Amino acid sequence: MAIASRDVVKLLRDPTRLVVSLAFPVLIFAGLGSVLQPTLGKATGLDAVTLIFTGVLAASLFQSAAAGMMSLIEDRDTDFAREMFVAPISRLTIVAGKVAGETLVALVQGLGIVAFGLAFGVHLDPGHLLLLVPPCIGSALLGAAFGLATLASLPNQRAALQVMPFVILPQYFLAGVVAPLRGLPAYLNGLGWAMPMRYPVDLTRAAFYLRRPGYGGAVAESPLLDAGVTAGLFVLFLILGALLFDRREKAR
Repeated sequence: MAIASRDVVKLLRDPTRLVVSLAFPVLIFAGLGSVLQPTLGKATGLDAVTLIFTGVLAASLFQSAAAGMMSLIEDRDTDFAREMFVAPISRLTIVAGKVAGETLVALVQGLGIVAFGLAFGVHLDPGHLLLLVPPCIGSALLGAAFGLATLASLPNQRAALQVMPFVILPQYFLAGVVAPLRGLPAYLNGLGWAMPMRYPVDLTRAAFYLRRPGYGGAVAESPLLDAGVTAGLFVLFLILGALLFDRREKAR
């Protein structure tokens, strides 16, 4: 809890970071959605801004939490991580606290995205807002665990800045953020299944379109499959990241 609260306090002391983090997702669903409405909207029969909003919401939570784990490398460079590791608790507990902290930070940013979505005409009643909470938490948790597993073994922050765009940007194209993935060539479909972001994105869409027209066109897979894979990947990445981070610290 102490490690998690530290990340939230750092966010609240840096409002510029919060504003900048909202600019990219808002530009995507508001700008791109309006541009694609004549084509994507006509093909799917759905409002393009709303469809892209659901994908961008989950993807932004995933990306924010994953990128936030770069502070682990900063903590390592300043020896703060070494100070934490003298605590008489397991390494898994320490990294789990970091994952929880970046998840909370991402959820604060997610509230801003929802507010902008309402301003741009996305219809969200209280019931559907509540339905969005579990998949949004799952998106952020999986993103943080993915970031931990990706960054834990990297030597410095420069390497992290080079690697993160390479592992995040392809997922925006191959995880169905803009539209559900259907009718792709076999090799692209296989790559799409390998994208961790795909499952929380589809699960978020399922929660949003539940009992609404267009559910079949907006949701690509079974919500049970999406939830199961999201949970399984979270556990896998968390354990793998903890082992890699512990190994890197011992090697120092």
